[in-house]
Amino acid sequence: MNVFDILGPVMIGPSSSHTAGAARIGRITLALLGSPAVKAHILLHGSFAKTYKGHGTDKALIAGIMGMATDDPRIRQAPELAKEQGLAVEIETGDIDGAHPNTAQITLTDAGGRSVCLLGSSVGGGNILVTEINGMEVAVTGQQTTLIVLHRDAPGTIASVTEVMAEAGANICNFRLSRQKRGGEAVMTIEVDGTFGPEINERIKTLDNVFSSIMLQPI
Repeated sequence: MNVFDILGPVMIGPSSSHTAGAARIGRITLALLGSPAVKAHILLHGSFAKTYKGHGTDKALIAGIMGMATDDPRIRQAPELAKEQGLAVEIETGDIDGAHPNTAQITLTDAGGRSVCLLGSSVGGGNILVTEINGMEVAVTGQQTTLIVLHRDAPGTIASVTEVMAEAGANICNFRLSRQKRGGEAVMTIEVDGTFGPEINERIKTLDNVFSSIMLQPI
């Protein structure tokens, strides 16, 4: 634990969990989409669903989806700014089985029709945990440089990806694999120490059995 875990993030209030964490969930969804969103569907669960209006969770999520940081004063005007920028937002509340009380499911769509769906929770002090991307289990905190590699579940694929990372001097601090079935679609979530340029990600994209790879810088 460091001093920032105790004091919390620099942010627009009132709540690190309901505001700062929510903004970070929105930003990481935008990063995964890789382009500006024109449509956002947000499902709020638990405490998020009960208190989002009073705590500004809706504003923070929308702000994050537009790329705003946790301390951006424009967070308070996020819904109005979204309309001005042509971002259509739909918010509903409901129950998500087994989810953390501060959880949002966000589905973003860009102008080209590409979409991404993320399930993320604000776990306290502005920290987040993304547990699902496009229906597959992951474990992403947004605190480290993270590679999300969508691939075919085939022998040697994990080894080829980690070999590229080893050659680049990347130290893996967290690794998770999720697959739909043996030999089917799978996703690697790899968190590494330090920061790296896009070259490592571009090399991974060219490997056999890799469908796509996204590098997320700390958010």
